[in-house]
Amino acid sequence: MSLYEKAPAKINLCLNVLRKREDGFHEMEMLMTPIDLADRLTFSLLDREISLDSNSSFMPLDERNIVYKTAQLLKDTYQVTQGADIYIEKNIPIAAGLGGGSSDAAATLRGLNRLWNLELSLDELARLGEQIGSDVPFCVYNQTAFVSGRGEIVEPIQPFPKAWVILVKPPKGISSWTVFKDLDISQLLSYEIQAMREAIENHSFKDAVRYAGNALEVQAVKQNPLIIEVKDKMLKFGADTALMSGTGPTVYGLTQNMKKAQRIVNGLKGFCKEVYLVRTL
Repeated sequence: MSLYEKAPAKINLCLNVLRKREDGFHEMEMLMTPIDLADRLTFSLLDREISLDSNSSFMPLDERNIVYKTAQLLKDTYQVTQGADIYIEKNIPIAAGLGGGSSDAAATLRGLNRLWNLELSLDELARLGEQIGSDVPFCVYNQTAFVSGRGEIVEPIQPFPKAWVILVKPPKGISSWTVFKDLDISQLLSYEIQAMREAIENHSFKDAVRYAGNALEVQAVKQNPLIIEVKDKMLKFGADTALMSGTGPTVYGLTQNMKKAQRIVNGLKGFCKEVYLVRTL
């Protein structure tokens, strides 16, 4: 018997950094939504061990892998005697700011919860996910949400209005920790996140995109100046907003007009190799 779980990518619609905490993490507030670019995980029962396989040659298939760590944590926490064979079909770019690893971890929690008949609630899975990574709790719930703390406080809200999402991943990836390492909070912009939340709750795409912003962009651009170029091109080609997602370097544009979305994609294809056209979920 095999089970499947989709692991959708996420985009940050609005992101503020409030302060550095005593535990070394940063206090954040974010609005995030899943999109329909997704990895797909397949789970099959094994007697005891955890075994990984994948279509991607870019990640380790042992205890260094976030999926392996997640499976082992769930197994140890609930003293599961069974094992699992997990196949990771990777479609989300790695080190892109799209939460691919976190979403894979969340899909692992949901998939193994079913495979091993643990009957845990999403709240219980999200609490376990905190130990794996800051974006994992959001990815467990897998819906538009206001997220605070270091990522562990997730408040689902109305879905983001239906829109086309144009994603452009510049060639050079960015590791999250490098963006936070030298962060000077006094230099960061702050965005009207509550105004954006109200616009989403009121199903207003036009109002929501006015408040889009990512405080980490300033820092990420120092590592990858291409981010600004991609943003400028997206806006020039007609995107209603263009923004870096997470810690970058992926930039996304939003529009509700399919022809405009196609025009933006065509305009950017020659500029960057990795260009995707997807929908909000």
